[in-house]
Amino acid sequence: MDSSAWFSLRLSLQVASLATIMTVLVGVALAYLLALKNFRGKELLDMFFTLPLVLPPTVTGFFLIVIFGRNGFLGRPLYSLTGWSVMFTWQAAVLASFVVALPLMIKTARAALESVDRNLINASYTLGHSQWETALRVILPLAKKGIIAGAVLSFARAMGEFGATLMLAGNIPGRTDTMPIAIYSMASSGEWSRSWVMVAFFTAASGVFLYVANLFSRRTI
Repeated sequence: MDSSAWFSLRLSLQVASLATIMTVLVGVALAYLLALKNFRGKELLDMFFTLPLVLPPTVTGFFLIVIFGRNGFLGRPLYSLTGWSVMFTWQAAVLASFVVALPLMIKTARAALESVDRNLINASYTLGHSQWETALRVILPLAKKGIIAGAVLSFARAMGEFGATLMLAGNIPGRTDTMPIAIYSMASSGEWSRSWVMVAFFTAASGVFLYVANLFSRRTI
């Protein structure tokens, strides 16, 4: 692996780490809402956040451009105020990875939260603990293995994100070429020996992530 390959690896790890932190924070909050609260339109909200899981990555990328592009709903006022656009930056790769990894976190965390014994939750309320205290001391600790499994899967998904990242961040060598994009570029230009090294690393790493996620999933309540 030469310097460009190492850059792509470092960038992928940086992007996946930041995207996973965002995914855990947002995903657990949404999963808690969907698992333990009853309100009108709950399943519609779940469908909305799960769509990136079933949509082609290029479609997800298209929607991100419509929203965050320089002329997008949010991108235009941001550019007008700051003169900065997320398009074709490494931050765009973080955004794309976050959006495609979020459904995995929500689905996994929601299943773990829904499996917590309601009797234990009610007992906590009976003892005078608030919803916030019950969530921190009872619900989240009991669901933590499922949440960890979701975080591991989200990290793996963020590492492997390609389509939405390519559309939003582009393929700029030394700036936005994450490992999947670098592999695509190398294979397209016929550099098969370099591609094989990165593909082998990526395959092994993905296998480890899945194995760890499966271990935690089997131990979920």
